[in-house]
Amino acid sequence: MKIFVPGRLCLFGEHSDWAGGYRRLNPALEKGAALIVGTNQGLYASVKSHPNQLILRTSLSDGTRKEPFVLPMERPTLLAEAEKGGFFSYAAGVAYQAITHYRVGGIEIDNYLTDLPIKKGLSSSAALCVLVARAFNCIYDLKMTIRGEMELAYQGEITTPSRCGRMDQACAYGNRPILMIFDGDRTDVIELNVAKDLFFVIVDLGANKNTLEILSQLNQSYPIATNEVHRNVQKYLGSISFQITHQAVNAIQKGASEQLGALMEIAQTEFDKHLIPACPSQLTAPVLHKILNYEPIQPYILGGKGVGSQGDGTVQFIVKDEESQHQVMEIFERDFPQMKCIKLVIGEYSPSTNSSVVGEAYR
Repeated sequence: MKIFVPGRLCLFGEHSDWAGGYRRLNPALEKGAALIVGTNQGLYASVKSHPNQLILRTSLSDGTRKEPFVLPMERPTLLAEAEKGGFFSYAAGVAYQAITHYRVGGIEIDNYLTDLPIKKGLSSSAALCVLVARAFNCIYDLKMTIRGEMELAYQGEITTPSRCGRMDQACAYGNRPILMIFDGDRTDVIELNVAKDLFFVIVDLGANKNTLEILSQLNQSYPIATNEVHRNVQKYLGSISFQITHQAVNAIQKGASEQLGALMEIAQTEFDKHLIPACPSQLTAPVLHKILNYEPIQPYILGGKGVGSQGDGTVQFIVKDEESQHQVMEIFERDFPQMKCIKLVIGEYSPSTNSSVVGEAYR
């Protein structure tokens, strides 16, 4: 059996998963909302059962292969490996959760191709967790829904030292956009239709940022705001982000690319206004803002904003059409060879094409 799992891109609503989670401690906070879509790149694997071992062969995005990772399917061993952290801890964490909650044996996964950039805010670790969860689901016929696979992947990832949010495992939905609502411990997922193809360029800025520092500083504003900086963080990650994200949902379903671009500009402006004071060392992001305003790409883009936790990590642009996508990528290759571009096309989806999205595993 072969499986493909993409990465995931947060188009709108970054940080809203953990911020919305604080409603279990402070119900006065706004719910979180995020517009998510899978990338066109991801992890390709062939999977089969094994009587008593977890075996994982992996390929990195540069084409190199790691030595096979082999562990007995025993709870104490899997848990110990997961808690150590590191590259293989994610697979061990999901396998630990699988054997804890289901009657499963071992599994052998050959991730023979990876074209998803690693550690670039595109949830490569979550994609690996979803891959392992889906492999157990398919091989042992566990009859899990996509939400079930997401939950198993999430539980597996938080078994490791990772403190991922709930939106990361949305890559389980493939390339179809979804709206995620975060209300305390509850997460709702709404699958969206798209009226026409939309074209994006995602750029790894080739710079540095400290995601742990960003999360540490922003979390100081929760659950109760004690000063003006905290109140502004809660305001943006609450009501402002919620409103912008819902406007973006309406736009993406209409195929209104220009409106999406305008909303990206508004989101970035409001993010900067409300969040930079909470973590200026990381969120001032000079490289990100230089690229957002880079003159040669302006004729081709409709809008842009930071990706993931923001900072000088990755930027996303919605562009006018396929030719504009090509032009923007050429400009980056010419002017900023240290930056790496990938393209994203959100294809037209309607209820009649839903099955092609859910069926990411194929025999």
